[in-house]
Amino acid sequence: MLRTLLFFTAARALVACGPKWHEEALTDGIQAVVIENGPTLGYSLSSGVQLLEVDGLPFKDLDKDGELDAYEDWRLSVDERAKDLASQLSEEEIAGLMLYSRHQQIPAPAQGYVSGTYGGQGVEEANVAPSTLTDQQTAFITQDHLRHVLITSVESPEVAVAWNNNLQGLAESLGHGIPANNSSDPRHGANKDAEYNSGSGGTISQWPEQIGLAATFDTTITYEFGRIASQEYRALGITTALSPQIDLATEPRWNRFYGTFGGHPVLATEMARAYVDGFQSSGTDGDWGAESVNAMVKHWPSGGPEEGGRDGHFAYGKFAVYPGGHFNTHLRPFIDGAFKLNGKTSKASAVMPYYTISYNQDTVYEENVANGYSKFIVTDLLRNTFGYDGVACTDWLVVGDEGPHPGVFAGKPWGAEELDNTLRHLKALMAGMDQFGGNNDAGPVLEAFAMMRQDMGGEWARERLEQSAVRLLRNIFQVGLFENPYLDPAVSETIVGKPEFMDAGYAAQLKSITMLKNSDSILPIKERKTVYVPQIHVPAGVNFFGAPTQAYDHYPVELDILCKDFNITDNPEKSDFAIAFVNSPNSPGYDYAERLGGGNGYLPISLQHADYVAENARAQSIAAGDPVVDPTITNRSYKGKTALSNQRYDLPMMQDLREKMGDKPIILVMTVRNPVVFAQMEPLVDGILLNFGVQTAAIMDIITGRHEPSGLLPMQLPASMEEVELQLEDVPMDMMPYIDADDHAYDFAFGMNWSGVICDKRTQRYFGMEQDW
Repeated sequence: MLRTLLFFTAARALVACGPKWHEEALTDGIQAVVIENGPTLGYSLSSGVQLLEVDGLPFKDLDKDGELDAYEDWRLSVDERAKDLASQLSEEEIAGLMLYSRHQQIPAPAQGYVSGTYGGQGVEEANVAPSTLTDQQTAFITQDHLRHVLITSVESPEVAVAWNNNLQGLAESLGHGIPANNSSDPRHGANKDAEYNSGSGGTISQWPEQIGLAATFDTTITYEFGRIASQEYRALGITTALSPQIDLATEPRWNRFYGTFGGHPVLATEMARAYVDGFQSSGTDGDWGAESVNAMVKHWPSGGPEEGGRDGHFAYGKFAVYPGGHFNTHLRPFIDGAFKLNGKTSKASAVMPYYTISYNQDTVYEENVANGYSKFIVTDLLRNTFGYDGVACTDWLVVGDEGPHPGVFAGKPWGAEELDNTLRHLKALMAGMDQFGGNNDAGPVLEAFAMMRQDMGGEWARERLEQSAVRLLRNIFQVGLFENPYLDPAVSETIVGKPEFMDAGYAAQLKSITMLKNSDSILPIKERKTVYVPQIHVPAGVNFFGAPTQAYDHYPVELDILCKDFNITDNPEKSDFAIAFVNSPNSPGYDYAERLGGGNGYLPISLQHADYVAENARAQSIAAGDPVVDPTITNRSYKGKTALSNQRYDLPMMQDLREKMGDKPIILVMTVRNPVVFAQMEPLVDGILLNFGVQTAAIMDIITGRHEPSGLLPMQLPASMEEVELQLEDVPMDMMPYIDADDHAYDFAFGMNWSGVICDKRTQRYFGMEQDW
């Protein structure tokens, strides 16, 4: 017997024969239905959703038709429910599922890329609660049927909870009641100035960067990170992680190296598996559960081997190259890691191809197009060869138009530059993609659908659309959003930044710190001595997005934290020792001014602090070409040109420091984002600690001996820039490492503790595995 149940009290218990369940208030305007031995249902009193009772059990009538549809029946499998709902959706609703929003900041600022309005006004002028939906968010939910939202910063956990409940209430009130699947890029770093960390949603646990997790050489730590981060994500309303980044980082100059697990195929593969298992497998025996988060691994088939290290966010870095023939090696973290999980979730629920063109790797259609446009990469390889049937989502803005020159941060339609926006959508769909990152507008998707029907026939087109719809809906069902997308603010408050979560993140930071040098056992320094800390000069330059930055001088560390252990002086002559805090070198790799001056615009990327002339670079680049903004450039070589590191002022600072300190010890603490050539720096110092994105307090715990260093190098540190130029972008571990004054080779898996060079089961497990690839 089917009947509609309406409840008007805050809590009501049904104690009839059969299963027991009761209803109670979750938070203002949100009801929870607690079912014995079943899921908890949540619905908004303002959404129009009512409850259906079938076989003595409650179900949400999401489409408000008075009938229990298969997709509303939480007793059925995820696949049954997804297929039922996909068959009912209109083309407009499927197009909405295929959209993944541009970055959303909560509340939205009045200006900039993530700006938004509230009744046509800025948030302060409108005088609304920070959890209010923007005009733009309301429009893409109601008009474009968008259900996948990328969140950047949020003001607080309380605001995140209220905003989530507002968004889910609106989504629930529409059509088939499909909930929103909110997502985030990594937001658990220790750098609180970063975009996501600075608005991460309260004091959430802080962990090293992904390359720092690799430096622990301990997959249990990475699994624990995923397990904890997924709970904090869910408490903030986030159900999909746009991570991990499992590109095999075989090109040391790539500026996204730090976001990977490094270039060792086995370590990266095992870390990828642990990370995804931690995020997804929160349920019984490693199955999906209430704390599970979908993992979208990136970037298929790896963005690591970028020619010359230039990144695919820009036209100057659109090509990934394989001079060593190791294309298949780069697939291993995906096919042997993220797609072969230990838990019952089986595989990462989504995958994101990178912007790059995997140059000359398409052996079937012989196309050189970006991975998201490539039928060979997506359908032939990902789907057919490796049997992956999860969601494939483009990276953000691949269907947008590129900028007026290769150095502009804009759309990234590599290989499809001459197609219009609609044809780019169509090409990606025909390649096998399910979703478009950074697109709030359903219009071009619907236009692509119409072309697909015209070219392939209506039946074929409908089947293709439902195929993607099932994949997309599956990920929403499996994390329980159709049952309850709402949050209890009191519960979220107890989860975000839980003390044991904070402790686990800090312990991981400590275990990631890697000691390379400790001449005469200068470390640890347990006595309260006087320390000198030099300022560093940061020259003017451009940031990741190509925007100019101003020069400045500063202390790159919180001196008040050092004061807890040492006296600080601004006079090196009065010090007992010095600690120099510097960053690993980086440089842009492209200069439009040089192009305007008659060159090709391409510059070397340096991994050393001193100026570097690229005498050993290729005379002819492997790949080149931009048919729209710079068609005349057929050679991207930078041979003979000079690279000026953004950290070039640190070397004379260190040389001056060595002169001022005389025989007194200098400890170098370097924040590392890429492999470093230490030939100029290492002879100047007595101790070297590498950190991969940790708090200053963690560094001090190592320096003072409160914790013994145990990190290992998750990368090779090259002997010279000549080694960097002669290595092949796609080949793992093919550089000669630097050898220091103590005759230690800074090779993969090298690290020191107080007793000397570390040799344990980790180094024995991973070092010398070249035969495996």
